[in-house]
Amino acid sequence: MSLCARPSRRPALLALLLALPGCGNVEDPPGRVLDRAPPGATLKRPEKPEGTLAVDKRAEEETEPGHGAKIGSIAMRTWIYVAPDDRSTKLGYLRAGAVVDRAEKSAGTRRCEGGWYRIVPRGYVCVGKGATLALDHQVIQAALRGPDRAATLPYAYVMSRSPAPHLYFRLPTDKDQRRVEGPTVREHVRLAITPQVPLDTVPTFLAEGRDLPKPYGAVEPLRYTVHAGRAKEESAFGLVTAFEWTDRKFGLTTELDLIPLDRTKPAKISAHHGVVVDKPGVPGIVVAHGATKLVLGADGQMRESGIAPWRSGWILTGNTKGGERGLWETTEGFWLPAETMLIGTPREDPVGHARAGKKWIDVSIKKQFLVAYEGTRPVFATLVSTGRGGMSDPEKTTATVRGVFYVHAKHVSGTMDGEEGSDSFDLRDVPYIQYFHEGYALHGAYWHDEFGKPRSHGCVNLAPADAKWLFDWTDPVVPPEWHGAVNLEGGTLVWTHGG
Repeated sequence: MSLCARPSRRPALLALLLALPGCGNVEDPPGRVLDRAPPGATLKRPEKPEGTLAVDKRAEEETEPGHGAKIGSIAMRTWIYVAPDDRSTKLGYLRAGAVVDRAEKSAGTRRCEGGWYRIVPRGYVCVGKGATLALDHQVIQAALRGPDRAATLPYAYVMSRSPAPHLYFRLPTDKDQRRVEGPTVREHVRLAITPQVPLDTVPTFLAEGRDLPKPYGAVEPLRYTVHAGRAKEESAFGLVTAFEWTDRKFGLTTELDLIPLDRTKPAKISAHHGVVVDKPGVPGIVVAHGATKLVLGADGQMRESGIAPWRSGWILTGNTKGGERGLWETTEGFWLPAETMLIGTPREDPVGHARAGKKWIDVSIKKQFLVAYEGTRPVFATLVSTGRGGMSDPEKTTATVRGVFYVHAKHVSGTMDGEEGSDSFDLRDVPYIQYFHEGYALHGAYWHDEFGKPRSHGCVNLAPADAKWLFDWTDPVVPPEWHGAVNLEGGTLVWTHGG
């Protein structure tokens, strides 16, 4: 059940990805052009009149963020603009519940009655449907917490069983659950195998008997007495929190729906991870079962010393015996046959990024192998799952698009879906998405563990740990508390090819 959101089927997604103005230089304060001094010139700061220090400090606190004032997101996407104008360049967005530092004073009200506020580390947000200065707003209180950017996955994940779980919008009493799910619900709960997720206490917002609000931009289905129907079949969810209520475990989703976890099953979180080259050498990934480790004895003969696990990653020193197709030495002191590995050797990209010392990503569709480079030096390698259409036409099949592209939009998480018969799915909060061409992206996959084989609908699937590493390494950078960033003019290069 793999995926790649195709623009022809997702006009809203295409608008998000492509209908954004190009990004300019956002290092300087928006709206100004700074005069540059000649190289080597010494600039003398003008002396300030006495008594202006307090005034200057107050003015800075009013117009610059970082002095205690806050703004909160109440939408699934609260856009951040380079200037206080919704026709200026989009830099990224916040997600519902995020609270960030802001300037105390509004920067204007152009097409924004609530006012534009500068935020940390850059950009402007409009107070209105997507953002508020009232941190006691019900969406902010209900959302509780954002994604855990320090963890391998930003949320705990579960996948629906059949029938799919009901979407409650308030804490259901035992009577409510029997009325909605049937009189045998307690027997179901007793027999069900419930996913093991970290449990918190019941959120205060819900314990007070309040109805869950919907962030602006979230789907709002028809609400019945205590629920809003069922989730889609073959759906999956990222959980903001989970807790016990009426001797039953419930999870709160990122779209602020409450689901009984006994109607779900655990996500399939792969333990696979690539290799980071944090010392001199090149990366190698074992792709053969039963790859024999060899050690050099005192007599100069090679002896077997155990098995290198399938899909394990190693740093290779560059020393070989019998040439590049012979044995390779690892930094652990043993040797591995080249025929058992995929090796990320130094190389250049087609457009000269490597010669300029820049970051870039090489994806071999034939080998299902990804290598990240800084210049010509490989710094990371792993196995991936590209489109199951292989090397066929991406316009007609599920093949991954081939060519040289650039990462232009990054999302900590996002929803992807498919519409291909039995492969339909509704996967919420797919982690660490990096779009590089239309609807094609690098992203984490929590629904399979077949990395090293073609499996997707065209995207490049990564194990969660690898998706996070790449997300943190590539450009554009997504600042803390932001949920996404955009740069249509030059993120990290991605070269997908059949080699």
